Parts: sequence; structure tokens; C-alpha cells
Amino acid sequence: MPFHVYVLQSQSTGRYYVGHTENLQKRIFEHNNGRTNSIRNRGPWALVYSEEYATRPEASHRERQMKRMKSHAWLERLVRASR
Repeated sequence: MPFHVYVLQSQSTGRYYVGHTENLQKRIFEHNNGRTNSIRNRGPWALVYSEEYATRPEASHRERQMKRMKSHAWLERLVRASR
């Protein structure tokens, strides 16, 4: 089963959240239903970008790369370029 690195955007604040998971649809559901403590009450969240990887270590590595950027503008460019 593939692993996904994903970017969610809060529809209420415009903030981004970066994560990785094996089950993308389930994870988005969890974010939108208050089952993720770190971003509870900041949604609703919309999937704006994702990448697929064959292994969890690959997805985890890419997630760390994206989080190191720590730039709202960088994430906006990434999302725009994927559309």
C-alpha cells in the first residue's frame, strides 16, 4: 500500500498542515472530526496537495523536508504549481 505526504489548508484561517499517512481519506476525516489534537478546532481542512511514496521512510523524509521550509509562501507556490 502506498504512503502519502499531504498538505491540508484550513478553510477558516488559511493555515497549512503537512503530514504523512498510509490512508489519506481516513486521515483527512480524522483531521476534520477533531481526532488530531495538534490542529483541533482550526478546520475545516481541505486537501490541497499530496505526493505518493512506496515506503513510509520515503514519505516521512519528504514530510520533514517540507516542514523544514517553514514558509507559508513556499507551500503556496508548491500548491499552485500542482494545479
